[in-house]
Amino acid sequence: MADPKGFLNHGREVARTRPVTERVQDWNEVYVPGSLLPIISKQASRCMDCGIPFCHNGCPLGNLIPEWNDFAYREDWTAASERLHATNNFPEFTGRLCPAPCESACVLGINQPAVTIKNVEVSIIDKAWDAGTVASQAPERLSGKTVAVIGSGPAGLAAAQQLTRAGHTVAVYERADRVGGLLRYGIPEFKMEKRHINRRIEQMRAEGTRFRTGVEIGVDLKATDLRKRYDAVVIAAGATTARDLPVPGRELNGVHQAMEYLPLSNKVQEGDYVVSPISAEGKHVVVIGGGDTGADCVGTAHRQGAASVTQLEIMPRPGEDRAPHQPWPTFPMLYKVTSAHEEGGERVYAVSTTHFEGDEDGNVQWLHLTEVEFIDGKLTPTPGTERRIPAQLVTLAMGFTGTDRANGLVEQFGLDLDERGNVARDADFQTNVPGVFVAGDAGRGQSLIVWAIAEGRSAAKGVDRFLTGASDLPAPIRPTDRSLMV
Repeated sequence: MADPKGFLNHGREVARTRPVTERVQDWNEVYVPGSLLPIISKQASRCMDCGIPFCHNGCPLGNLIPEWNDFAYREDWTAASERLHATNNFPEFTGRLCPAPCESACVLGINQPAVTIKNVEVSIIDKAWDAGTVASQAPERLSGKTVAVIGSGPAGLAAAQQLTRAGHTVAVYERADRVGGLLRYGIPEFKMEKRHINRRIEQMRAEGTRFRTGVEIGVDLKATDLRKRYDAVVIAAGATTARDLPVPGRELNGVHQAMEYLPLSNKVQEGDYVVSPISAEGKHVVVIGGGDTGADCVGTAHRQGAASVTQLEIMPRPGEDRAPHQPWPTFPMLYKVTSAHEEGGERVYAVSTTHFEGDEDGNVQWLHLTEVEFIDGKLTPTPGTERRIPAQLVTLAMGFTGTDRANGLVEQFGLDLDERGNVARDADFQTNVPGVFVAGDAGRGQSLIVWAIAEGRSAAKGVDRFLTGASDLPAPIRPTDRSLMV
């Protein structure tokens, strides 16, 4: 293990963020470059190498956390990177974007601040990239089998990389103009700079994975034609059908889904636009939805120069400590202040939007809301609490309800859906159509990046077994495994 007294000698320290006044002027990642390096060995030493490391159970990937903590403590970065990649294709993604359910399950977290698992993870992989030790792993021989992967988000990329390394010829189809899915066009640059995606794509290309951008399966290429071309298909198209808000005034100009707003901002960073076609500059912005997507909208609005930013959440404000019904080692719902929230704005809890009000030109100007409370288990408006707030740009960040049905992909493949509207699959991640598999949010529903990568790896094993009769690929989870689901 690492230092046996590490957790006694050192407190928890995390990466430092740049000053708010500085970082809202650019789109670079919010953290101070290199701020982790002087402290990461001490932080890794806090890992107790528990007899039963519950962090393994908290992580859907089954990351070997005590092992790479020990290597990081000893500053053996090559060994640490090898242990990290043994279970995770893209630790630089999870190290920046995952909410770290592993830390919620850390044994040290029972009565002390948990180990900074996420910070150790990202430090290991960043040092590996800097040292040039992240090499491509092209297969020694090809199987002669072909696989199409639909979607290039974390689930699709993980499945594609695993299947390519197993010797299959893999083509990834992405309907957007660039590879990455929501990693590219949903996650703002200040949370993860896109250079991290680009170098992974180059690694995958060197290994033999092929990418086809600007092709939407079901529209540009029929599902039936795709099945004729490939021996197997993996659907990793995500759960992109956004939950809407059917209230009066929804049709007004300036009311947008978050995934209409955020991608355009990312396209500015890619050089496609000088200014986003949907900009918060000088406007009173209201973000409806208190989750991570809502926080992304808040941070984006700050950088675009919003006059004010207000984030609304229908649920009451969570507590700062674990609730009794969310005991360790489960992932608790806690009050969280993200880097975007540090930058300003107001957060309003336990309110519901009743309608929007616009001007004579059809542009939204006001949002009307009311406070709500639980009565007999239902959220009920509180009489006398109605009010309006200025709103010249509204983003709806209320989650997603399932995979896209508009492009005909589900119907063309003839896929069955489960009771939640997701693509149904068996224990091998295979759908009701032989040779067609599903991974990530398309089969699971809206979830975390760490679940997407785990599902991509597990689906790859199912595909490999289907194509060859057996598989040595790792499978960290099964579709029925919903333990600690977040």
